[in-house]
Amino acid sequence: MATQSFAHGNYSHTQKKARVTGGHSPRDRARRALSQSFLTDGPAVEQVVQAARPSGLVLEPRSGTGTLTAALAGTGAEVVGYETDPLLAVKLKARAGVRVVKGELTAARPPREPFEVVGNIDLSVTPKIVDWCLRAPALTSATLVTPWDYARTQSGDSGQWSLVTVQSWPWFTWELLGVIGRESFRPVASVDSAILRIERRPEPLVADESDYRDMVKLGYSGIGGPVHASLSTQYAGVHSALDEAGIAHDTAAATIHPDQWITLAGRIIR
Repeated sequence: MATQSFAHGNYSHTQKKARVTGGHSPRDRARRALSQSFLTDGPAVEQVVQAARPSGLVLEPRSGTGTLTAALAGTGAEVVGYETDPLLAVKLKARAGVRVVKGELTAARPPREPFEVVGNIDLSVTPKIVDWCLRAPALTSATLVTPWDYARTQSGDSGQWSLVTVQSWPWFTWELLGVIGRESFRPVASVDSAILRIERRPEPLVADESDYRDMVKLGYSGIGGPVHASLSTQYAGVHSALDEAGIAHDTAAATIHPDQWITLAGRIIR
């Protein structure tokens, strides 16, 4: 059986080209040091809010100037903004009328009650924030504006999936919900961004998290070559399991759809 392609459509035609601009004042230098590029375009902000569908408690990392914060609060959600820039934190509280925490979201203890994360985040902190979200037991969803290439790989839109996505797939769905051009940011961003949505499943797709994660990690390790060779170093019946999942034996781990990894787990984990 041939390996099925599960990749999403190609959004590259929506990218815009723009010249990166920006001043050189002390505030500009501080903003760049903190990796700040603010989402200011109204339609783009509304696009994020619609993708997030906020309700209840919403935490926003890197709130910045508060444009997205105010839009989220306008839906009636209980918004808590996290901002590392002290001056922006003061302005944010006055503008958006929400609770503001000075500091990084990832330094905070996750709430015990169900909550969502919505935010525009720079690539330098994206992996850390995503990891924090996946580890939070009460998180229901995270809607994040991230660099376009990152979102494509995490969601499978590029035809490949990251180790993080595959390891978390039994508990979370990952979707790319739209592209936001670099001109929607101030200062103009160096790359286009995308809306990446991570949502907790109502019920997990596998029973044993540790065994599943270990299997996927071994498959991605490249030990012995392609995934067939890697998995065969520890598991029996890999040959027939790959056939049942529709995976060619010389397939690279990153190109295997997460659903196929779950099928593999059901066949070879004892």
